[in-house]
Amino acid sequence: MADASEEARDKGVGVFTALGQMVTRAVRIAGYSIIITTTGLRHATRAWVRRRQVLNQMLICGVYSIPVAMLVAAFTGMVLVLQVGHLLENWSLQHQIGAVVAASMCREMGPIWVGVILAARVGSAMAAELGTMRVSEEVDALEVMSIDPADFLVMPRLIALALVAPVLTVYANLIGILGGAVVAYYQIGVSYHTYFEWARRTLTNRDMLGGVLIKAPVFGLLIATVGCAMGLSVKPSDGAEGVGQATRKSVVIALVFLLIFNYLLTTIIRQL
Repeated sequence: MADASEEARDKGVGVFTALGQMVTRAVRIAGYSIIITTTGLRHATRAWVRRRQVLNQMLICGVYSIPVAMLVAAFTGMVLVLQVGHLLENWSLQHQIGAVVAASMCREMGPIWVGVILAARVGSAMAAELGTMRVSEEVDALEVMSIDPADFLVMPRLIALALVAPVLTVYANLIGILGGAVVAYYQIGVSYHTYFEWARRTLTNRDMLGGVLIKAPVFGLLIATVGCAMGLSVKPSDGAEGVGQATRKSVVIALVFLLIFNYLLTTIIRQL
């Protein structure tokens, strides 16, 4: 009986120890993320000096992400019409499907889907790239040469994602609404004029600008922050396994924070 109780106590201690270590790592990563973000934004005045790095990151993050973002946005609008349009037919309100799709894309679907795509495609790549640089001691070499990694590595990525996320969101909103219009015409029987007229009636400046000028830049900064923080937190001794773990964690953490910040920003926008 004594051995059983000691074994149970040891297991309990082990669980609390693991939980404490997990919380400690989370707090450490959160603090490190805040530090590199504030440091990187402090160097934003040097964006023109680092314009080559900024433009290169904008090309990688923005231009190369356009095909995926447009494809996802188009099918999002099409699926919205199929799901909601047939439901509205039960109340003979299918002519208002344009209002539903336009509001859904501009308020929520456009910004959040662009954020998910950037987190999966760009944020993970940032974590892998910076993690590899940390393992190969390239970041240490920059520090030896008196080059601040926050200025040379973090700041261009923060600026680039903050700039390209709103542009991608605008394209995603437009493509999603257009894709929904095509399906509404051929599947629901709603004319293009009626579709876009209801979309125009429904959308307000708050709807169109809230997702583009508020949500999208915040999501971009959030994704870049998580990707850079997870990549630079890798230790040289972690090796390839540490890089893989940082890449996986960057996607998970970014997606979780996207959902949390989406709720908070939606609450703020509705009160404006």
